[in-house]
Amino acid sequence: MEKYKRVFVIVVDSLGVGAMEDSPEFGDIGVNTLGHISESVDTFSIPNLQRLGIANLTPLKQVKPAAVSRGYYGTLLEKSRGKDTMTGHWEMMGLEVKTPFQTFTETGFPPELIAELERRTGRKVIGNRSASGTEILEELAEEEIATGHMIVYTSADSVLQICGNEETFGLEELYRCCEIAREITMQEEWRVGRVIARPYVGRRKGEFRRTSNRHDYALKPFGKTALDALRAKGLDVISIGKIRDIFDGEGITEAYQSKSSVHGMEQTIEVAKRDFHGLCFVNLVDFDALWGHRRNPGGYAGELERFDEKLGILLSILRRDDLLIITADHGNDPTYTGTDHTRERTPLLAYSPSMQNGGEIEERETFAVIGATIAENFGVEMPEGTIGTSLLEELW
Repeated sequence: MEKYKRVFVIVVDSLGVGAMEDSPEFGDIGVNTLGHISESVDTFSIPNLQRLGIANLTPLKQVKPAAVSRGYYGTLLEKSRGKDTMTGHWEMMGLEVKTPFQTFTETGFPPELIAELERRTGRKVIGNRSASGTEILEELAEEEIATGHMIVYTSADSVLQICGNEETFGLEELYRCCEIAREITMQEEWRVGRVIARPYVGRRKGEFRRTSNRHDYALKPFGKTALDALRAKGLDVISIGKIRDIFDGEGITEAYQSKSSVHGMEQTIEVAKRDFHGLCFVNLVDFDALWGHRRNPGGYAGELERFDEKLGILLSILRRDDLLIITADHGNDPTYTGTDHTRERTPLLAYSPSMQNGGEIEERETFAVIGATIAENFGVEMPEGTIGTSLLEELW
């Protein structure tokens, strides 16, 4: 018999809690996203996360560890070879990524790829380098508006991103160009994890602003995940934020796009008010996109405080047969050099109103314990080739 009728998994995108042993192999030494955020700001109030045990995972300057936690807390290690969004989420649901996705951070995309993209879209490419999305708009958006050229850029992630002004370029045209780019980058030597449409508004420098009409064109997972297993058994698999894009819709029964991380929590609260049977899987991307990559610890701290307020509302309406899991997909230490993600252990906070106990659980060697735990709860067999061992008995 299942212990929980509804499971909520909230991914606080990039909230790492300290370096892994192999972090130096990824260029990350002494990184700690949450710990260094706390060190960088004067005030930091996250009472709901505190009660769930977040400060028991890494020392925080302003937040004391919970003497008695409201649920269970621990840390997870990433087994896959990577530190990106898709790798982290796919591993949570049972897939070990052994070969990292292609990146073009140092060189930009090859001339052959750009030539093919220009030929098929009918538009000249400008940019073609690793850049901040906001900075490249300031530099090239006026040219794109004036000429109809297409801004293409990448980052430290395995991504090809295309900017388009919603009024002059048009959303449908931007999406068309991204669909072509996705087809082109399916070739092995050019295969990136995601092609991302980056629409914006504004007509001159200082006015450009990216909109919530972003769309990710991701690779399909290379195998079946816990999401597929849940859906095959007739269970609800509700995605909020970019979860649907990360899994390219595989295993999802219902999807909601979020305008922000606060909006994503508001959507989660609304879903929690209604009846469903299965999983609500949430990604809150602003932590990573707005603050981690931009190396803004103060902004990150403020976003965590806003999340904590919404978390308090969610906790107050959870039912006795609900399970809430809060975790992350990688780190993005806003005090570290560069703008890349950081290879870190991630938090595992688990709570249900029906829990009679709480406290620390032993660190696990893979994010995949999350998918395995959900599958066991619903009596669903994990697909062949997946990894992870359930924690269900420990979370009861």
